Amino acid sequence: MDKIIFTGPMGAGKTTAISAISEIPPIATDVRCTDEESQQRKENTTVAMDYGYITLEDSSRIHLYGTPGQERFNYMWTILTNGGIGLVLLIDNARPNPIEDLHFYLDAFQDFIRSTGVVIGITRTDVDSNVTLNEYYSALMKRGQVYPLFEIDPRQTQDVTILIHALLAVLSQQAAA
Repeated sequence: MDKIIFTGPMGAGKTTAISAISEIPPIATDVRCTDEESQQRKENTTVAMDYGYITLEDSSRIHLYGTPGQERFNYMWTILTNGGIGLVLLIDNARPNPIEDLHFYLDAFQDFIRSTGVVIGITRTDVDSNVTLNEYYSALMKRGQVYPLFEIDPRQTQDVTILIHALLAVLSQQAAA
């Protein structure tokens, strides 16, 4: 079973992205936010996972799993990445320090990324454009990491499809190397 993992901070668009491309109504484990900071950002949060799937042109099925964004549910990250083929990292550009979020998630998933691959989607640039794509590229270069990076709207099927195809291209290139 091929599965792609979507991760990133709460509110980055993981559930929305999976909803935008899944061929079935996604299975979500959202509950009402209980802490004040979370309630200010959104009403509900994922506590276990989101799930959907897509079928590629070659008729193979890719399962899509979204992780909880809050660190207190990080035990699910290990469970969900087990057997995964790659990672889609979504970063919410409207959060107080999205570059710090980028570093946090790249560090948290470093072993999985090293054994698979990653693409990065920057969301909510229409809400806050204080951090530019060039600043994200610079942050990656300082880490010595070069990953595909896209500005996306997770509500748009085409944007999410680009992330999936980019990740599959990265994985294909790594398999050929």
